[in-house]
Amino acid sequence: MLKGLGGLGDMAKMMKSAQEMQSKMTDLQDDLQSITVVGESGAGLVKATATAKGELIGLEIDPTIFDPNEKEVVEDLILAAIKDAQLKANDRGQQEMRRLTEAMGLPADMKLPF
Repeated sequence: MLKGLGGLGDMAKMMKSAQEMQSKMTDLQDDLQSITVVGESGAGLVKATATAKGELIGLEIDPTIFDPNEKEVVEDLILAAIKDAQLKANDRGQQEMRRLTEAMGLPADMKLPF
């Protein structure tokens, strides 16, 4: 198609690859919004659910931990569950990104805009 135009054929191929990569990144963003992870604390007494993008979407608290004298403990358990969910969300997002870059033939540790 662009034969005889020197490097323009390579440029067109590179642009097509960039467009494919952008499309895959958009798809990945959508996927990360639908993937959920659950963080826990207190041996499962508090569970926080987040998307793989790190958005907190749910909190489940076992009612047996509600003791007015233990308010600080409950608060700490809630924070710990949220932090655990956020950590798992970050890890899952990075895992999905590595999978995408490897599938595209890029180095697994390549940092793409996210």
